[in-house]
Amino acid sequence: MSTEIRVPNLGESVTEATVSQWFKGEGDSVAVDEPLLELETDKVSVEVPAPAAGTLSEITIKTGETVEVGALLGQISEGAGGAKSGNGADAAKPAPKEAAAPTAAAAPAAAAAPAAAAPAAAADEAAPIEVRVPALGESVTEATVAQILKKEGDAVAADEAIVELETDKVSVEVPAPAAGTIASLAIKVGDTLEVGALIGTVSAGAGAAAAAKAPAKESAPEPKKASAPSGGTDMPPAPSARKALDEAGLSAGDVSGSGKRGQVLKGDVLAAIESGVTAKAEAPAKAPAARGPSAEADREERVPMTRLRRTIARRLKDAQNTAAMLTTFNDVDMSAVMGLRKDYKDVFEKKHGVKLGFMGFFTKACVHALKEVPAVNAEIDGDDLVYKNYYHVGIAVGTDRGLVVPVVRDADQLSFAGIEKTITDFGRRARDGKLAIDEMQGGTFTITNGGIYGSLMSMPILNAPQSGILGMHRIEQRPVAIGGEVKIRPMMYLALSYDHRIVDGKGAVTFLVRVKEALEDPQRLLLDL
Repeated sequence: MSTEIRVPNLGESVTEATVSQWFKGEGDSVAVDEPLLELETDKVSVEVPAPAAGTLSEITIKTGETVEVGALLGQISEGAGGAKSGNGADAAKPAPKEAAAPTAAAAPAAAAAPAAAAPAAAADEAAPIEVRVPALGESVTEATVAQILKKEGDAVAADEAIVELETDKVSVEVPAPAAGTIASLAIKVGDTLEVGALIGTVSAGAGAAAAAKAPAKESAPEPKKASAPSGGTDMPPAPSARKALDEAGLSAGDVSGSGKRGQVLKGDVLAAIESGVTAKAEAPAKAPAARGPSAEADREERVPMTRLRRTIARRLKDAQNTAAMLTTFNDVDMSAVMGLRKDYKDVFEKKHGVKLGFMGFFTKACVHALKEVPAVNAEIDGDDLVYKNYYHVGIAVGTDRGLVVPVVRDADQLSFAGIEKTITDFGRRARDGKLAIDEMQGGTFTITNGGIYGSLMSMPILNAPQSGILGMHRIEQRPVAIGGEVKIRPMMYLALSYDHRIVDGKGAVTFLVRVKEALEDPQRLLLDL
């Protein structure tokens, strides 16, 4: 008896999904509700559980294919108990036949050996399993091979990372679809691959046997390898760790990594510095190598642009070439916001576990203004204007790899604490390179804060296809005329860049004035004025 596996209901207005990855291969045993595969929509990633216990007898949809709600994904043969490995009837026959030869007393022990040997033999003869580039998210069609974590002939466990791919948004590890041996690799570092492209193949049977034998034979050497210094790992340091290493003049080989596969984390670097680890003496000895006025080339370093950096460059230039971009300015007196923060920051942090920052006020003020000037929250799609009646606010975050823009979804429905917690979490994970693809998609408006770097004034570039982006700048004590008197106030310049094709000058100025009013008198946000 077989049970069908079908695409579940994916939520309101979501009609299709892409198969991101299969966790199980044909012939694998599964338990009820055990995750079989992952589907990715334009909103979320969804794991599809097994509807029954048995053996995954058929996979009808491959990784990278797009399916509609209700489509058939595969089938489970109930009651097979995992003995099935190809043709269930053929695989099941040899076990009783071999088990009949021993005496009655030895029958249970003798029957166990052929039962274990039969799947192994069948698996060894099975065709290699293809490893392909998984779906990478909305509008992402290709990726670059950042590093190859396994080489041909290496044994791998199921779900163990084989290669790391870099897209214009995040880095993605591609796992092994089954335990086995890397039979072939069709790629090299630096290659650009499209979704669905072949990465290599895994021989599941041979590798499974090798993986089973390896611990028995090499149980003694394994702990030694595990305790080796992190300098031997093929994992690059985490972005935050790389920055700390550079500041301390250290290399990754000077620090023992505690991360996944020996990756050096920022905490490892700080711990090493505290323990007295210093830069190697030979590093400065290389400085005198350049001699004479014509030796500039020896002091240059040429490195290829990362995929993220290339994409940032392309998208920013495309935005300038496509949109009729214009910037309008205003300034805001931050006295009221700073006073509120001073009065309530301790109570706020004690209750909510997060600091009361400026971004909560600016996000709320922008949502308030977007509701009054909906064109700033809209976009152009061909000959249509698409007005968004939801408020997904992107918050630009600078990282070692470049600028990323995670999105605070439905910001109008979040409290100040909810917004601050979300932004704090995004900032931490962005610097560690751990943001998911779907967390950087679907924004309707963007806020960027150059003030944290000391910027007095700038003209931010649109985050296409959005029609507006607000630039914040540093707070500076400046003299202003208030009631006929000159007073010193903490002032900030605000800049709104907008697409003049959809937003008129009046709308842009009105938007910025509403943001200014809400920040100078935060009670307006509570009263919806």
